[in-house]
Amino acid sequence: MFRLRQSTGTAEPFRWLRRTLGWTATVLLCLLLSTGSASATDVVILKSSDIAAYNQAITGFKSALPNGIVLSEYDLQGDIEKGRKLARKIRASDPALVFAVGLKAAKAAQLEIVDIPVVYAMVLDPGKYGLNGSNMTGILLEVPLERQLGMIRTLLPDLKHIGTLYDPSKTASTIDEARRLLKPNGADLVPTQVTSERDVPGALRALLPSVGALWLVPDSTVLTDESLRFILNAALEERVPVIGFSREFARSGALLCLSVNYGDIGRQAGRLTAKILDGQVSLPAKPLPPDRIETSVNLKTAKFLGIEIPKDLERKADEIY
Repeated sequence: MFRLRQSTGTAEPFRWLRRTLGWTATVLLCLLLSTGSASATDVVILKSSDIAAYNQAITGFKSALPNGIVLSEYDLQGDIEKGRKLARKIRASDPALVFAVGLKAAKAAQLEIVDIPVVYAMVLDPGKYGLNGSNMTGILLEVPLERQLGMIRTLLPDLKHIGTLYDPSKTASTIDEARRLLKPNGADLVPTQVTSERDVPGALRALLPSVGALWLVPDSTVLTDESLRFILNAALEERVPVIGFSREFARSGALLCLSVNYGDIGRQAGRLTAKILDGQVSLPAKPLPPDRIETSVNLKTAKFLGIEIPKDLERKADEIY
């Protein structure tokens, strides 16, 4: 016959139970903590400066990320050297991915971060700046040339000569590619070179009489706050429609503009980030063109120039002025 061992105190029979439960609770707590840390993924945002366009892209980026992402954000305030210091700090923290917003942020990341995935956005012509590291990819900011030129042909089917101003040190490759794409369609690109903003008025006056439309490309020598208004006014005076790449141009008098939405660019970057983290996309990878292009049409300009906007284009336009 078995006998229970007598206890000298009422708590003695339950001491082993307390020890067992305490050990079990500790193990469960450790498991929960380790599970939580494993499910959290660190992503760092590095932006070139605090401007509205970059912030719109960042807001879109955040909205497209999956659950379980822990975000940190740094602003290099337009200073590439500060950006490099921040990039070194970011690399030391060993995040899962870096989202670089703007050219300076992308260059700082490229120079200092070589073994962590980097997704960039809000960079014009990344190939020109050598953003082709084995750990990098991104979302292009430009509307594909095929789309731009195709829309011009749709709107102005009888157009033979398309004029443009450009600085060969900045946009020569864009002009060469546009010429190649236009040639099979029987249209001719008439490019006029400028090397400084001072060249723009004279070059534009010489160009306008010989073309049926003026195509604006993202060239910082040609397009400044001061020159844009002159270009639009001079073209309208010559009754030459202007095709641009910003809704602001259409609002100011350009006939048609194809542009990207900065929030959409950020959202696309967020979806790409999720695929990289999930192993669906491996690096290196080519940068992706924008998923969505916005169309802006100025009906007042069309009426002034006697140009009929196709009803289908008007119906699908994102903005009409």
